[in-house]
Amino acid sequence: MDRGNERDEPPSRGAGDGAGDAATAGRIPLAVVVVDRDGLVSHWSSGARRLFGVAREDAVGRPAGDLLPVSGALPDGLDAEPRPDAYGPYEAYDGLGPDLEASLGGRTAYATAGRARISEDSKDRDETRLDVLWWAYPLVGPGPERLLVLAADAARLRVERGYTEEAVERIAPGFARYTELPAFGELARRLPEILPNMGPGLSGRIVSQVLELGYPVLEFSQYDRVPVTPDWGVPRRAGRPRPHTVPQQRTAVDVPVGAEHDLEYVAVRERLEFLNEVSSGIGSSLDLGETIREVTSAAVPRFADFAGTHLRSAVLAGEGFPDGPPDATTVMHRVWVEHNDEPGRWDDTVPVGETFAFPEHTPFFQCMVTGEPVLIPRISEELGNRISGEFEKRDLRPLINGRSLLIVPLKARNVVLGFMVLMRRPDREPFDGMDRTTGAELAARAGLVLDNARMYTYQENVAETLQDSMLPQVSPRMAGCDVATRYLPGTRLGRIGGDWFDTIKLPGSRTALVVGDVMGHGLNAAAMMGQLRTAVQTMATMETPPAQLLRNLDDLARRLGENYLATCLYAVYDPIRGEVQLSNAGHIPPVLVRAEDGRSELLDLPTGAPIGVGGVAFESAVVRVSPGDRLVLCTDGLVEVRGADIGDGLAALCESAAHPAASMDAACDTIIRALNTHGGRKDDVALLMARLNGIRAGDVAEWQLARDAREVGQARRLVRAQLLEWGLYDAVDTAELLVSEVVSNAVRHGGGDRIGLRLVRTDALLCEVTDDEPALPTLLGAGTHDESGRGLRVVSRLAREWGASAAGHHKTVWFEQALTPSRGF
Repeated sequence: MDRGNERDEPPSRGAGDGAGDAATAGRIPLAVVVVDRDGLVSHWSSGARRLFGVAREDAVGRPAGDLLPVSGALPDGLDAEPRPDAYGPYEAYDGLGPDLEASLGGRTAYATAGRARISEDSKDRDETRLDVLWWAYPLVGPGPERLLVLAADAARLRVERGYTEEAVERIAPGFARYTELPAFGELARRLPEILPNMGPGLSGRIVSQVLELGYPVLEFSQYDRVPVTPDWGVPRRAGRPRPHTVPQQRTAVDVPVGAEHDLEYVAVRERLEFLNEVSSGIGSSLDLGETIREVTSAAVPRFADFAGTHLRSAVLAGEGFPDGPPDATTVMHRVWVEHNDEPGRWDDTVPVGETFAFPEHTPFFQCMVTGEPVLIPRISEELGNRISGEFEKRDLRPLINGRSLLIVPLKARNVVLGFMVLMRRPDREPFDGMDRTTGAELAARAGLVLDNARMYTYQENVAETLQDSMLPQVSPRMAGCDVATRYLPGTRLGRIGGDWFDTIKLPGSRTALVVGDVMGHGLNAAAMMGQLRTAVQTMATMETPPAQLLRNLDDLARRLGENYLATCLYAVYDPIRGEVQLSNAGHIPPVLVRAEDGRSELLDLPTGAPIGVGGVAFESAVVRVSPGDRLVLCTDGLVEVRGADIGDGLAALCESAAHPAASMDAACDTIIRALNTHGGRKDDVALLMARLNGIRAGDVAEWQLARDAREVGQARRLVRAQLLEWGLYDAVDTAELLVSEVVSNAVRHGGGDRIGLRLVRTDALLCEVTDDEPALPTLLGAGTHDESGRGLRVVSRLAREWGASAAGHHKTVWFEQALTPSRGF
C-alpha cells in the first residue's frame, strides 16, 4: 500500500505463509483512490499509478469510471464505460462464478467488494490480463469525498507468495468487523496509513466510516478471513526478529452437512451475531442519555439506515415506572436519531427533543398500544401522505416514501416504555419476517437496558432531591462574618453521600459553623445527615456549648441505630470578643488563615471519636482571631485520595487556602481547583469558608439596669441617645417601643436584681435583654379587655426577627430591627 509518495515499492512481504492462517494479516500493496461527488478522482496514490499505469497528474480530475474497473460501486449515473485509451473492456467475476457484482445487492449505498479482470485486448498495458481485487466504501460528510476505493493485484499473490493458480482463483475480497480479527486494536491504528495524504480531520472521518462498514479482508473460505494491511516494502534491519501473532482461538461449532451452503442458515447466524454484538455494546453506562444513544446507534447501519427512539415522559424524566399502557393521550419524546444519510438531512424534519402524541390511525400508535412490532415492507404513497400529514409544515414524504419501515416496542416488565422506528432505504432489501423477529429481540434487550438506566436515574434523583432539600441555603452575610460554601457530589456509583455544612445564627451576634460527614453513601447516608443536621440546629439555638452539643449528638446517633457513624466539627464564632470556640468529633482539623501575614495553619484541636461510637469524651478549644482572618472547614473528600497520604492533602489545603483571592467565592474556587484536579477523588466534598470580620467596639453599647419599673424609661432614653449618636435616626422610634416592651417583660417576669441591655450595630440593629430567670417567655393571646399579654406580640409584629434562649441560670430575649438609610432630621 502507498500513501501517495512516488518512491518505488519493493516486492510485498506477507506476514504469514499460509492462506488459511486467519490470524495472519495479508500485507499486500494497495492502490488507493478517492472519488468526489461528481464522480471525478480527487486522490490517486502512487500504488494506483503502479497498478493501473496512470500517473497522478493524469488521473486526478478524470471520471473514475474511465480508470477503475469497479462497475456497480460508483454512484448511479457516474459509471462510465471504460474508453479504449484507458483499459479496454473488462469482466467482473469472483473466482467461483460470473457476475460477482450482481450478487452484491446493488450500488454504492453500502460497502461493496469485487474482482475484475482486464481483457486481453488492452492497448496500454504490457500484461496480458490484469486481475484486480477491489473494495469500495461510500463516504458521507460535509466534504466532496464520496467514495474510497482500495485495489490490489491478485496476480502478485501468486508470483510473490507462491500460491497456485487454483488457490489464487479462490481468493475473494470481503469485509469483516475489525473487532473479530486478531490484534484488532493495531489494525484500527494502522488504517489511516491506507489513505493518501490528507488532513487528520478528513482521514479520521473516513477511518471511522471504514471501521463501521467493515474492515477489508481476503476471504480464502467462508470461515477464514485475513485482514488486509499495507505493505510499505521497507527492508527489515539485519538481525531484527520477525514478530509473531498469536492465532485467535475460535470456538468449534457443529455445522450440519451442507448447512454452510444454506442461505437461510447463514442469515440466521448473521442475525444472531448482530444481536450478540448489540448486547455487548449497549448498557455500558447507567447514564440514561448515554444508554439511549447506544441503543439507537446499535441498529445503524448494519440493520437499518435510520433509527429513531421515542420514550414516554416518565421514563425520560427518570420518574417512577410508567403507570399502565400508553393511549392516545400519552406524550412521547423523540430522544435520539441515528442515520447514515447526508448530514443534516433529517435534523429539521424530525428534530431530537420533539414532543407529541401519536394519533390512533398511525402505525406508531398501533405499536405502542399493542406492544407488538409493526412491519411495513414499503411505505406507499398513500401511507406516506397520511404519516406526513401529522407533522405540520413539514413534508416527510421525500424521506420516507418507498422505504421499508419496522416499528418495535421498547418494553420492560410487559409495560411499553417507548418504541424505536427503523427504516431502510429503497435500494436495500426491505424488512422481512426474519428482520421483524430480529428487531423485536433487539428492542427487548434495549428495553431491559433502558429500564435499568431509568431505575438508576430514578433512585439517583430521589437521593439528590433528598440531599438538596437538606443542604442549607447559607446566607453570605452573618453578623461579623462573611461566608462562602461549595458542595461537589461524588463521582462513584451511588454518589449521594452524607456530607453537609451549616451556619446558624446565635444570640449575641454569634455564628455557629458546622461541617459533618456521615459514613457511607446512598439514601441511608443522606437521611441520617438530615437527622443529624436538624439535631445540631436545634441544640445550637439552645446555646448548647460545643463539647456538650457533640456529646448529645453522639447519644442521639446511638439511639437511632448501631450503624449511625459520622464525623462533625462544630465552631462558634463570637465577633465581639474576637474568639472561636471549637469542638471536634473525628473530623479533619480546620485551617485558619491569618490576615496579618497571610500565614495558614491547621488548628491543633482535641480530636474526639466519631459520632455514634460512644463512651468518648469531647473537649473544646478556644482560638483568638483578628478581623480579616479566614476559617476553612471541609470534609475529607477534598483532601483524601485512595493510595495517597492524607497529610499531603492537608498540606495542599493549607497552601491553597493561603492564596490571595479577590473574593470569598474566588478563594473557594482556588481551593477546589487546587485539590480537585486529580482523578482519584470519588467521595463528595463539602467546603465552608468564613471571613471573621469581627464587630468594632464602637458598634456595641452595653448597660446594666436595676430590676425596677422606673428603669424602663431609662432604657428608652439610653437607646434613643445611642441611636442618634450612630446616626440611625429612622430607627429611633421603633427601637424605643420594642426596648420598652422587652425590658418591661424582664422587670415583671425576670429574676435577680439586675437586667442587662446591649445594642449591636451591624447590617441590622440587634438588641438583647438578659435577666436571671431561665424560664423562656411565651407568646400569649390577649383579649380585648386584657391589660397585659401584648408585649411580645408587638415585638413579633415590628421586629425583623426575635427569639429567646436560656443558658445556665439566665435567659436572653433578643430582637433584630432592619435598618434603612437614614434621612436625618
